[in-house]
Amino acid sequence: MTDRRTSTRAKLPHHSLLAYHVALQLLSAVKAAEIRDVKLRDQAMRAAKSAALNIAEAAGRVSRADRARVFAIARGEAMEAAAAVEIAVVAGDSVPAAFQACLPIADRLVALLTGLAR
Repeated sequence: MTDRRTSTRAKLPHHSLLAYHVALQLLSAVKAAEIRDVKLRDQAMRAAKSAALNIAEAAGRVSRADRARVFAIARGEAMEAAAAVEIAVVAGDSVPAAFQACLPIADRLVALLTGLAR
């Protein structure tokens, strides 16, 4: 996912991680879900943002164990974001297509982060 607003010539360590780019896709999908419940929307957005932020943070860590711990946190945040969209759909606060759009992205991100957390 390339965005002119954020692209630069210099690359930070997290820019080389596919997981970071997939996390940005998840964030976009969560936003597009247009969850009507204000608190649930806030929680979903915070979780999706946190997943991306934790991936960036992990990329900057030095020790393997510390990186793995932060990638595991990112994995949990990604799962929370996807669950929030699913819950919104079940509660009637979003359309079913929103979860169908989030699910494959979240599934891919969780798989990537599971590997990075090892």
